[in-house]
Amino acid sequence: MDLDAYTDAHRGEWARLDALAKQRRLDGRQADELIEGYRAGATQLSAIKTSAGSTAIGDRLSVTLSRARLRFTGATDNLLGALPAFFGAQLPAAFYRVRWLTVVVMLVTVAIGAIYATWIAGDPRVLASYGDDADLRRYVDSEFTDYYSSNPAASFAGQVWTNNAYIAAQCVAFGITGIWVPYVIFSNAQSVGIAAGVMFSYDRGDVFFEYILPHGMLELTAVFVAAAAGLRIFWALIAPGPRTRAQALAEDGRALFTVAIGLVLVLFVSGIIEGFVTPAPWPWWIKMTIGGGALAAYWFYTLYFGRRAYRAGQTGDLDEFEAGARRITSG
Repeated sequence: MDLDAYTDAHRGEWARLDALAKQRRLDGRQADELIEGYRAGATQLSAIKTSAGSTAIGDRLSVTLSRARLRFTGATDNLLGALPAFFGAQLPAAFYRVRWLTVVVMLVTVAIGAIYATWIAGDPRVLASYGDDADLRRYVDSEFTDYYSSNPAASFAGQVWTNNAYIAAQCVAFGITGIWVPYVIFSNAQSVGIAAGVMFSYDRGDVFFEYILPHGMLELTAVFVAAAAGLRIFWALIAPGPRTRAQALAEDGRALFTVAIGLVLVLFVSGIIEGFVTPAPWPWWIKMTIGGGALAAYWFYTLYFGRRAYRAGQTGDLDEFEAGARRITSG
């Protein structure tokens, strides 16, 4: 498919559909036109995604279709009634949009962490720069593990949940700067790499993985997703395509802030695991199974439900959910 030619051929139809979706009142003829335009637009969006994958043109058409669908389906009178659509379509679609960038962020983080760990474990002079032998032995023998059990499990889970959710929200909110997300990625990778390097230097690598992986598999993935969403917003500013920068930021920002909302729940799960599973005196394989199961559940939700919702035209935009909330709160 020649995407430019296809866009030129249908630009007028999409503009008309967008105008109808934004119009305050529709007569009978216009309502029929809106429905017909929506059906045609959905078919055209499917063709674009099948041939060209994720594109700025497709994302913009998805927003128009979401707005049009809201006009003829209406906003729900029950906020709870909007939750199935949010969790069944909008949220997984938002996660799905940043799946590949999430993987890239993960690989970069692992690479930076591995470099630091190898550097510290392979050079006694670098290791010594982080403390004398007595301090480092105290860290590997007790401080590293005691961190996870020094407070009551419920209190500790709540603390790490709120802290990590705050970091994830910052990645999305400040992603537009182009600086904050790389800083968070590097700082996070550096911290993990330093801890790994010290632990491996004293032959405690098994302890490191036993206390990092159960909760870290899901927790770090959530940070990677937040970073990917922030970078995507920054890219909308740098390369908006045929859209104006303001339009690109508005469209992508609204959709990707859905990610921040969803990650609050993801990080709640990882916080529960960190507070109750990681410090538990259980066999290591039980902890790994729980952590791996949580990670597998996230990726199944993203890839299965997200792909299905995204191909159906969802972008993760909050228009429908917010409209329902506004209708309720306004009485």
